[in-house]
Amino acid sequence: MLNQVADGVWVRQSAWVLSNAIAVRGEGGLILVDPGIDGSDLNQLADDLDRLGIPVIAGFSTHPHWDHLLWHSRFGDVPRYATPAGARAASEARERGQRMAAESASGIPLELFGLVAPLPADGGPVPGEIVEHQAHAIGHAAVLLADRGVLLAGDMLSDVLIPLLDPRRPGQVGAYETALDRLGQAARHVDVLVPGHGAVAEGPEVAARLAADHAYIDALRRGEEPVDARLGPDWLPIHQSNLEQARRPM
Repeated sequence: MLNQVADGVWVRQSAWVLSNAIAVRGEGGLILVDPGIDGSDLNQLADDLDRLGIPVIAGFSTHPHWDHLLWHSRFGDVPRYATPAGARAASEARERGQRMAAESASGIPLELFGLVAPLPADGGPVPGEIVEHQAHAIGHAAVLLADRGVLLAGDMLSDVLIPLLDPRRPGQVGAYETALDRLGQAARHVDVLVPGHGAVAEGPEVAARLAADHAYIDALRRGEEPVDARLGPDWLPIHQSNLEQARRPM
């Protein structure tokens, strides 16, 4: 079910890693941000949008990981965007992403997977400000809707995911520090934070999410074991990869 979290911003959460599909009202209709996850999920999201009664005019992918590059024909044959770097990465790895999607979820329209174009410099139909950074994935972007007090954070600032360093790129600890500084500046204008996975944060919880990610990354920088409530058994392999990457010489 779509839940309205702010004026013209709706969120639908899936069971798969508590993934959040986001609908944002723009000029002329809705922009869908990171819709997912499996075919049943996408159909249910389409049903919710039908009940909302506002047409979809565009899509936006916050970053080029498979679970953020999904689409369904019921959303319409409309432009779908990512940052230029994100769109390039999605195109170059489209076949690999399709395989990962097919292995991880059922009923996904694979022919519609990953078809994103570079977002125009003026933002095109996507309202607000694009906050691009290089943490977690190439061309990763948050969307700041300052007029509505909302930050759409992509795979950052989650209450269920630890920071996930990109193991294929060096310098991710520094990239995360820069990204968190940029997101912290953006968060000064909001009281609602929507992560790609996990619960929507409101009020003081927004600052708490920033503090948690900063503390984790700071511990990696110092070569220490982070104290983090999100570090359950499921995330230990990724956490170990983060530790190993942080210890590599630049």
